[in-house]
Amino acid sequence: MPRRYINQFRDNEKIEEIYQISEKQLRPNKNGNLYLQFNLSDKTGMISGRLWNVNDDVFYQFENGDYVLAEGVCQRFQGTLQFIAKKLTKIDTKKKQIDETEFVRFNSVDVAKKKARLLEILHSVTNPDLRNLTDCILIDDALMEQFCKAPAGVKLHHAYPGGLLEHSVQMMEVAEQIAGLYPTLNRDLLLVGAFLHDVGKTTELSFNNEMFYSDQGQMLGHSLLGIEILNEKIKETEKNSGEPFNAETAMILKHLLLSHHGAYENQSAKLPMTLEAIALHFIDSLDSKLAEFRKYMLEDPNLGGNWTNYIPGIERKLYKGKTVGNL
Repeated sequence: MPRRYINQFRDNEKIEEIYQISEKQLRPNKNGNLYLQFNLSDKTGMISGRLWNVNDDVFYQFENGDYVLAEGVCQRFQGTLQFIAKKLTKIDTKKKQIDETEFVRFNSVDVAKKKARLLEILHSVTNPDLRNLTDCILIDDALMEQFCKAPAGVKLHHAYPGGLLEHSVQMMEVAEQIAGLYPTLNRDLLLVGAFLHDVGKTTELSFNNEMFYSDQGQMLGHSLLGIEILNEKIKETEKNSGEPFNAETAMILKHLLLSHHGAYENQSAKLPMTLEAIALHFIDSLDSKLAEFRKYMLEDPNLGGNWTNYIPGIERKLYKGKTVGNL
């Protein structure tokens, strides 16, 4: 029997299939009875689920990242499909072989190719301080391994292994084009800012068996964590070169990391105050939003229609037309 993927789910459909579970939480309903809230995922998408009338014993039967046999039914609630479980059974991977490729979402990032392009762009940086800084980062094998493995997000955009690398390189490609169109922009600062803007996600996110926010990520966020990494690497650069790092260049580069979200309501620590900072913010927003909307289209269960289902998070439907097959 062929596998039932999450993007194939239909309203009122009965499901009995293996998925990966994450973000499990024990919550009380309005009557004070406990239920389990969780997410199920496979390579095609993710669905929120509920298991009613549970206790601590059920909660501790499996961990986030485990594979479970999920038995239940899909139901539409406020325009969105959710999974109402009757039973969740942990899969013993020592007894049953699991094809992990069935559960890695968007696993098509060519890391070697993206990393080669990253090196090519960074090697074109001419500012001595910025070139020494990027060289210092590139020879840090542990950091670069994390940078190439990490997702760029947990849910909305580039939420898959290699997503951070893909997102960063794509931004650098756009930055290269924009810098050529606007000669008042400092090309080297913009490129290095695009490279490092999300470097803090290497510690903000945990991405071994599943993707979730680390304790540091919850408490500090990737912008501050990125500043910590940058400060450390500037010190290493000064030690390696025997020369002080230009103070203004360091300040402006840190500002790029702190302001790339663009607005306080978007959890930006600072508003963009340089041409490079405003450019970086819009490049980041462009790439992340295009990736997010593409994800909504790819994961939409309405396979035969021109429109996606209504998406509460963006308060609209998206028009697919005949383009969805090229996404």
